[in-house]
Amino acid sequence: MTDTSLPQNAPRGSNSILATDARTKKRNAAEKRFRALGMGAIGIGLFFLIVLFTTIIRSGAPAFTRTVVDVQFTLTQAQYDEAEGTLFKTAAYADLFIAQLGEILAEQDVAADFDAESIERTLGKVGGTLREFYRANEDQLDQPVNFSLATSSRVDGYLKGRVTLEGIEDSRFLMASDLDLVDELQAAGVIKSEFNWPFITGADSGVDNPGGAGIGASVVGSFFMMLVVLALALPIGVAASIYLEEFAVQNRFTDLIEVNISNLAAVPSIVFGILGLAVFIQFAGLPQSAPLVGGLVLTLMTLPTIIISTRAALKAVPPSIREAALGVGASKMQTVFHHVLPLAMPGILTGTIIGLAQALGETAPLLLIGMVGFVARGYPDGFLTGFTEANSAMPAQIYTWAARADAAFYDKAWGGIIILLIFLMFMNILAVILRRRFERRW
Repeated sequence: MTDTSLPQNAPRGSNSILATDARTKKRNAAEKRFRALGMGAIGIGLFFLIVLFTTIIRSGAPAFTRTVVDVQFTLTQAQYDEAEGTLFKTAAYADLFIAQLGEILAEQDVAADFDAESIERTLGKVGGTLREFYRANEDQLDQPVNFSLATSSRVDGYLKGRVTLEGIEDSRFLMASDLDLVDELQAAGVIKSEFNWPFITGADSGVDNPGGAGIGASVVGSFFMMLVVLALALPIGVAASIYLEEFAVQNRFTDLIEVNISNLAAVPSIVFGILGLAVFIQFAGLPQSAPLVGGLVLTLMTLPTIIISTRAALKAVPPSIREAALGVGASKMQTVFHHVLPLAMPGILTGTIIGLAQALGETAPLLLIGMVGFVARGYPDGFLTGFTEANSAMPAQIYTWAARADAAFYDKAWGGIIILLIFLMFMNILAVILRRRFERRW
């Protein structure tokens, strides 16, 4: 055979292989349209993804900052003894704070009219805050102490643009005259904005104090639930998958099991919540609102996902690996655990982490077993009690904030979504890293 080429002046008639006939042109045009549709679909998806992330970040960013009144306060031993000796102790501390705040503003030539009621509407229960601090730190008496007192949610919303002077209505929570005081304090440099660490480390503060609400306790509750899910779902799911894929005889019974596993993966999550309420709480008597119960419910919900992904990873291992191991004298169990399972490990780990990420974002089953946001008012006393003490979870806490009437809780809900997305992104990145780390090529 010799290499031949057509001359440049070769005829290109209708029967020539160099001519593009009408059918080929139609096929090429269809391929171009399909590519354009595919690129358009990707572009639309990316557009909505950018809009989603932009909305979440813009709406949740205010939750990570708070407005505080930064003031230096000095309480003498005589004032402390006198305040503790009065009938209304918190009011006495508030009067002392108002007097020193007036002196500070007078030194800066700021003329502001305020009283105990306006201070309470602006800064909350200042007297109670000061009293708790000095009772726990009596060594700080007769010394200047810098206090960063968080403003009320409405004042914080006013400085962030959520509340306007024109739209404010006088109430027991805030009056229009209080905003004049806020403007004067801001001009004097007494009010400033800082990172809201209590939002990261704190707990739910109830319906009347959105400014003090935090998600830290709910993060701890989600952590303990994920430990329960990981400890139960991974070994049970992998063991069931290995048996069904490698050892079970294919008959009607195993076919029925496989069909039911696929059906369980499509069952709404609220059904698992009803099951957990009936079995784990009402029948077994486990503590309500405990991460242990939440973890058991999420384990039932996650098992089908882990089993299906693990079986898919086991099927992806070439049959030649099994045949070669059996051919050199390995037993069935040695073949599975020494050869098949290590090769399927990347897919198993990926499916497990995806199942955990799915469980981390579930809300409906947790609400049915009582893990609502206002339950998580503090951190557990120890590691073991973290499984049994009443707590909440991040998605349940976000749902609770979103359902409350005060608009300030909306910022908290969006901020909680950002933290939840960070956890989900971390888990998915971990899945990719583990997959590449344990991946073996053959």
